[in-house]
Amino acid sequence: MEIENDPAYQQMINGELYMESPLLLKRRNYVREQIMKYNQIADNDERNAGMKSLLRSVGDRFFVEPTFEFSYGVNITIGDHFYANHGVTICDEGVVKIGNDCKFGPKVGLYTPVHPLDPTVRRTEAERTAPITIGNDVWIGGSAMVLPGVTLGNNVVVGAGAVVTHSFPDNVVVVGNPAHVLKENKPTA
Repeated sequence: MEIENDPAYQQMINGELYMESPLLLKRRNYVREQIMKYNQIADNDERNAGMKSLLRSVGDRFFVEPTFEFSYGVNITIGDHFYANHGVTICDEGVVKIGNDCKFGPKVGLYTPVHPLDPTVRRTEAERTAPITIGNDVWIGGSAMVLPGVTLGNNVVVGAGAVVTHSFPDNVVVVGNPAHVLKENKPTA
C-alpha cells in the first residue's frame, strides 16, 4: 500500500509528532467518501463488505450498523465475530487492535489522537497518536469512550457512558468518568 512508504504515516503510527502529508490526506478523503456511500446502503451484506474492504484486516462474522466511521481504516485490525451498533466512531490515526467476540453499543468512540497541550504546537496542527488494544470477549456499552493508549484485557465490560482513560486487566467491569473497576467479571464456564 502506497501510504505505508510515507514518512508521515510512519511517524503517525509510531506515536511521533507528525503533520498530515498529501498521501495521508488523500487516504482520509477517499475513506470519508467511501464511508458516506456505504453507510447509506440498506443491504447488510453489501454495507458490511464495503466497510471491511477499507480496514487493515477483519475476521469472520463482521457486522456494523450505519453509521460506522473511522479515519483511515488501514490502522484497524478486528478479530472474529465483531458487532458495532449505530454511530460507532474509531479515530484510527494510531493503531487499533480489536480481538475476537467484541461488541460495541451505540455511539461508542475509540480515539487514538493525542493533541498537544502546548498551544503553539497545537496551532501547527501537528499531533501524536497512542494505540488502543481491545482484548477478546469485550463489551463496550453505549456512548462509552476509549482514549489514546488504553489496553482493555479479555472479558472486560465497559459500562454505558464510561470514559476509559487508562488500561484495565482481564475480567473486570469498568464504569464512570474516569472509568474505574466496579467489580470482577469472572467467566462462569
